[in-house]
Amino acid sequence: MGIGSRHSDDQDSEFKSPNLMAERKRRKKLGSRLLELRALVPKITNMTKPAIITDAISYIHELKSHVQELSDEILSMEATSNEHEQKMEMSEVGSAQEMENWGIEPEVKVSKIDSNKLWVKLLFQKTRGGLITTIFEAMNVLGFVPIDMSAITSKGAVLITSHIEVMEDGMQATEKIKELLLEIVTTY
Repeated sequence: MGIGSRHSDDQDSEFKSPNLMAERKRRKKLGSRLLELRALVPKITNMTKPAIITDAISYIHELKSHVQELSDEILSMEATSNEHEQKMEMSEVGSAQEMENWGIEPEVKVSKIDSNKLWVKLLFQKTRGGLITTIFEAMNVLGFVPIDMSAITSKGAVLITSHIEVMEDGMQATEKIKELLLEIVTTY
């Protein structure tokens, strides 16, 4: 019986050993995953497995509600932005109509003041964007340096007057400059 029982114990250990090893491996993996979860969740009330899982579930629900709040805020901001863009577009259409109602036409005047100085008057439709920047970039490319400038908006129009200093050989082309600036203000 002692020999036989020893043999059966060997058989039991052979059968239990693979299952026992797999169970230990599974528990170790589960334990490490719970430690990972505990590290990710900021509010853990208790260190037991059920508490860690319950706290993780609560934290996930908090995150979901926070994501929903942020999504709602983004949608609200987009809606506000779209309304603003529509108002700006309506404003531009209104500017053109207002200029037409008052009989205001785009206009460019260039007058010589001195040997290297000009006075420029620009009248054009009030628009959104960088039209003024475009005009002064064009002047800069042509060799003009604005000395002083005044801008007024009224009745859907923008009036800019400027005293400009002309760099080398710019004075011969005042009529060409006038045509170029008129083209810019009417086609922008």
